[in-house]
Amino acid sequence: MLNNTTPKKLIRITTVPMSLRYLLPGQMNFMKENGYDVLMISADGKELEEVISNEKCRHQVVPMTRSITPFQDLKCLIQLIRIFRRERPDIVHSHTPKAGLLGMIAAKLCGVKTRVHTVAGLPMMVQTGLKFQVLKSIEKLTYAAANHVWPNSVSLLRYISQHNLTSHDKLNIIARGSSNGINTEKFNAASLNPETLATIKSAINHDKTNTYLLCMGRLVKDKGIVELVNVFNGLQKTDTKLRLILVGEFEAALDSLPAETLTLIENHPAIIHVRWTKDVEYYMHLADNFIFPSHREGFPNVLLQAAAMNLPIICSKIMGNVDIVQDNRTGLIFETGNEQQMQSLISTALQQRDRMKLMAKNLQEMICREYPRNYIWQKILHQYEVIQLPAPTPYRPFHNMLQMIQDIWRHSGSVLEESTLQLQGRRR
Repeated sequence: MLNNTTPKKLIRITTVPMSLRYLLPGQMNFMKENGYDVLMISADGKELEEVISNEKCRHQVVPMTRSITPFQDLKCLIQLIRIFRRERPDIVHSHTPKAGLLGMIAAKLCGVKTRVHTVAGLPMMVQTGLKFQVLKSIEKLTYAAANHVWPNSVSLLRYISQHNLTSHDKLNIIARGSSNGINTEKFNAASLNPETLATIKSAINHDKTNTYLLCMGRLVKDKGIVELVNVFNGLQKTDTKLRLILVGEFEAALDSLPAETLTLIENHPAIIHVRWTKDVEYYMHLADNFIFPSHREGFPNVLLQAAAMNLPIICSKIMGNVDIVQDNRTGLIFETGNEQQMQSLISTALQQRDRMKLMAKNLQEMICREYPRNYIWQKILHQYEVIQLPAPTPYRPFHNMLQMIQDIWRHSGSVLEESTLQLQGRRR
């Protein structure tokens, strides 16, 4: 805990309040209780009121978007600069790509000494060609503006290093990974409320003779929902007692599902769609297997949650997932996007229930030992103290602006050069 009589200022910034609510719950309040004056920044959203109530920290709305919107992004950058100049924070800590890009640039321009960006997944991983190069350049620019980059898994750190996105001396992993750890009191079967459990059972017409597969997350192509729905549709034709619970929201604006997948989700009698809920642990308790077919992740909280609930896991072979689940030891892993493998492993899990329960128990013990959220919070708090330098940086806006323009010009030039080489290669 800080000993200063005047609390240091910490700004935590995410693109949308959903990230504050579901990816970082409790962490801002913990930092406040340990001596920091915490300001949260995000766009507006339905989760905002609950975030402010739970965290008991100040919040300011900056209308950032998750898509590429140059004019709106410039407005938000200017607004962030004004906030940082007014607040004079000791630390700016960003999460999510857009908040990281704008937040780190604004913090550097304003001379904020300690600029931290947590990486919890990279959109560039699932792109190719020019779009890949553009997203890669954006990541490089974000990391150039930060002076501390914290990937939230070992495999993600390895990916960043292999693609030369930043210098190695900026990289660090908190504990063994994770941005927030797991609330082992909430995700515990003994803590479930019987009345809430009964209500949810009634809402989904729960039948103990059925077998329930569960998937949670945004209902978009990147999360592997298309493959999962296809696989389930095939399996259910021969196993009429099989059910699929999808917990999450559709996103029409970003990476929307194809029409045929949407039709199956909406009309298939054995698919149960539940809008996003704070009672995820109850659905995990009722499920028989957790299926996580995502194409890209950093260090997925939902796998930690499922593991803490002793729910057997079948997941895709991507970074983040493989940092949590060991194939055939603590769960089953299939090649990303491979419907045949996914179907085979789900069939195996349904036939070998005792083996799946044993693997789930092994994973539960490890998660509850290594990832309690108070343990992760303490590690972050300690790292804040380690990385802060005592001497303040003088505010030099013109010098910082010139340096940032040079960085942007250099990264833009690399994108154009790589794109030109790609086009020349295609012509040959």
